[in-house]
Amino acid sequence: MSAPIFSNHGCRLNAYELEAMKELAEGAGLQDAVVVNTCAVTAEAVRKARQDIRKLRKANPNARLIVTGCAAQTEPDTFANMAEVDAVIGNTEKMQANTWSGLAGNFGTEPVQVDDIMSVTETAGHLIDGFGTRSRAYVQVQNGCDHRCTFCIIPYGRGNSRSVPAGVVVDQIKRLVDRGYNEVVLTGVDLTSWGADLPAAPRLGDLVMRILKLVPALPRLRISSIDSIEVDEALMQAIATEQRLMPHLHLSLQHGDDLILKRMKRRHLRGDAIRFAQEARALRPDMTFGADIIAGFPTETEAHFENALALVEECDLTWLHVFPYSPRPGTPAARMPQVNGRAIKERAARLRAAGAAQVQRHLSAQVGRTHQILMESPHMGRTAQFTEVHFDAPQTEGSIVPATITGHSDGHLLA
Repeated sequence: MSAPIFSNHGCRLNAYELEAMKELAEGAGLQDAVVVNTCAVTAEAVRKARQDIRKLRKANPNARLIVTGCAAQTEPDTFANMAEVDAVIGNTEKMQANTWSGLAGNFGTEPVQVDDIMSVTETAGHLIDGFGTRSRAYVQVQNGCDHRCTFCIIPYGRGNSRSVPAGVVVDQIKRLVDRGYNEVVLTGVDLTSWGADLPAAPRLGDLVMRILKLVPALPRLRISSIDSIEVDEALMQAIATEQRLMPHLHLSLQHGDDLILKRMKRRHLRGDAIRFAQEARALRPDMTFGADIIAGFPTETEAHFENALALVEECDLTWLHVFPYSPRPGTPAARMPQVNGRAIKERAARLRAAGAAQVQRHLSAQVGRTHQILMESPHMGRTAQFTEVHFDAPQTEGSIVPATITGHSDGHLLA
């Protein structure tokens, strides 16, 4: 008998939930199993999951193979029909102890356990302490999404938006700080929708201010991807006044052309994105932005793409996540006129080149400056802006150390 093997695909939230699944599986006594936590964000993500399943089955011919995650939720038959797969469980089921008890016992009565995710109204209460490195912990405060962007399959994998109550979040962060974590990252599928389903409908900014007030011993709070059009006044106040809130925001922009944004069914326009970036940087001059941008969305012309490309400099984006568009079956965008695959690949390369130039500009600007660096390993840490810094001399892992930047190389700073 051997402990189960876990393989994770996709986002930080999936990685967080994988740690919770490990605890649930251990508690149930699951043995001799392989668990694959899939991602559905692109067709390529699903292809990689299937490839991983075949590889893991070959390496573990006698193990029971369980598939879960967003791709299992959105297309369970795809995985149930694979000869390598023994069970498929949905995103709700994977966070429930009784699911794992069934899998550990007689391996359940149903090979496919995937319920209607849209009927789920509460976020799973299984909060874990200490996911991440020894220096940084991730806390899930929200799940699901109420929006229906035309390219996105994720709401059908995650369900509608559900929030973890502020008191529960604060208590968990207090425990993490007591365990020695110097940075906490708030994560979710649509983070800026946090609170809409809670009594009195608090906003994300209210949660951030409450955490910083009630956990004074927390040195650094970071928020992950946000929708800039949904940012509230309290969050802008926190950006302006709270030095413990890290000056690093990842923006879900997706594009820079108004017509394409409307066809994507996004809630912001180009001018909104530029205005937010300018306002946030005016409040916090050291603010650094990351962003998601899709290349080759259906109907995108060269002129449309040029607007997306120009947005990189106009918003002064540093950390780009470029997604070559791939149609997800069942989404409205999949039925729109598609862009030639070669053009998509070429435009994605141009976006990545623009992003690489922005990174070089950011790195060069840091030389000679002193940063507070959170050490992730003895020789590597990250600044408040999440820039990687390498040290010749070993530092204490998990500590925050001041260091003057002496140069940069291969996409990271030197100290």
